[in-house]
Amino acid sequence: MLSVIRGGRVVDPTASRDSVGDVWIEDGRVIDPPGREPDAVIDAAGCVVMAGGVEVHSHIAGGNVITSRLLLPDLYVSETAPDGHPFAHAGGAAAWIGSTYARMGYTTAVEPAMPPTHALGTQLELADIPLLDRGALTVMGNDDQLLQLLRERQGGNAVRDLVALSVAQSRGLGVKCINAGGASAFKDGALRLSLDDEIPCYGLSTRQIMGSLLDAVEEIGVPHPLHVHCNNLGLPGADDSFMATLDAADGRRIHFAHAQFYAYGAVDPANPGTGGFRSAAERIAQAIADNPNATLDIGQVVFGQTVTVSLDILRQFAGRKGAKPKKWVLNAGDAEGGGVVPFLYRPRGPTSSLQWAIGLEIMLLSTDPERTILTTDHPNGGPFTQYPRIIHLLMDKSERDREIATLPSVVGERSSLPGLEREYTLSEIAQLTRSGPAKLLGLADRGHLRAGARADVAVYRDDTDRTAMFTAAKLVLKDGVPIVEDGEVVEWRAGRTLSLTVESDKAMAKRADTYLTERFGEGLDSFAVPDAAFGEGRENFEAVPCRV
Repeated sequence: MLSVIRGGRVVDPTASRDSVGDVWIEDGRVIDPPGREPDAVIDAAGCVVMAGGVEVHSHIAGGNVITSRLLLPDLYVSETAPDGHPFAHAGGAAAWIGSTYARMGYTTAVEPAMPPTHALGTQLELADIPLLDRGALTVMGNDDQLLQLLRERQGGNAVRDLVALSVAQSRGLGVKCINAGGASAFKDGALRLSLDDEIPCYGLSTRQIMGSLLDAVEEIGVPHPLHVHCNNLGLPGADDSFMATLDAADGRRIHFAHAQFYAYGAVDPANPGTGGFRSAAERIAQAIADNPNATLDIGQVVFGQTVTVSLDILRQFAGRKGAKPKKWVLNAGDAEGGGVVPFLYRPRGPTSSLQWAIGLEIMLLSTDPERTILTTDHPNGGPFTQYPRIIHLLMDKSERDREIATLPSVVGERSSLPGLEREYTLSEIAQLTRSGPAKLLGLADRGHLRAGARADVAVYRDDTDRTAMFTAAKLVLKDGVPIVEDGEVVEWRAGRTLSLTVESDKAMAKRADTYLTERFGEGLDSFAVPDAAFGEGRENFEAVPCRV
């Protein structure tokens, strides 16, 4: 069917387009004007038309997410949900995730932390999320098999082959490392880890482990750069860890996750444990401007109750003291470990307010919004449902000033946010939430509205109340089919899981099979993600090619 979205303000920064016009769609793709009469006309007068939003870092599936539901049923269950199914529409459940993202105009979301040994469970959960295309990043950097290879100096080819095998086996969309070596160091009593500290038992450092993964990702041709969660998250002086990690990348492509949590300069650098922190947003933003090989997502903090979920066991162990409510779970497992710690970002509290300010600062200081991706590290910095409010604050200086006026003076004393005059344009918002994340993930068929793009389109009423505008889209198309109208889901469709096409080495597969059998009593097949697990005749996965 040939359709046209007619007369809307079309915002597509990849085509330098911000003007009233039409978007033509046929067979699930955007096309050039065909010179034929359309079968259907969608009136978008008075509306803003953008590509569907793309999420690069949101914890929406996997073991820690499940554990958080078990630990905090009070945070998730909705007794008022319709049809007597309280969990179906509860916060954090698959239907809630899919429908809430879709109502905001998002059509793709990526889970950033999938340990290979838990891949099947994570992929099954992702497949349960409706309305969105989705994917997951394969986590490496603390697993014994990789660290053994490095300890034995097996060479870059062996590491490359193991990374390729792990991505192929888990059906990942990219590779992430989290506080590389930290899980092993934690088991030996370490509570803080720097880039060159020795990892006990292995005689390695974070620099060596991360460097080997940076090389492997490039050699394999993974479109998404290595997705890095640095050491020392959230500590005063964490900006030094960020800068050291960027220097260690040595020009190789690197993506920094939830950078807000690293933009904390120590008030007293000689005694970082005293005096608290101040904003280092200017330092972080300048570093990204100076290094075109680097990108980041924000991890914006928002006020209110949430739960932190992370495979960074060092951080989660330290964070247990601040748990609210007072219950938490840690898992020092075979590889990554991790933990679940409930947390309250105190409304109008000084520390939470400064964290809130720093995330906005980084975005407002960015010289390239396409390399500065909006995330809350859901649910760690807060729920993704707050994106519309964050967009509003970025676009409206007066609204920011009203919010800042309610906050403690530390926001002005330790950050530059009150003095920043910048207001984001709609094109910059599209870069922050559409074209930037799509490009970052190597998904050339989305994040824009040029001919050939997947017909994932969001139509918003142009409203100066940007919170209202971006909370409930007027219309959202997925593959050219309306899934949301006037902020409500009208078509429950299943999306696809995006996974890389990676060739794995047979010798490494045999070696990994032996390793796993000796360690777990189960071979490589036990950790596979077979098509049959998703239902007969269901095509769950869509292949994404590697770079050539």
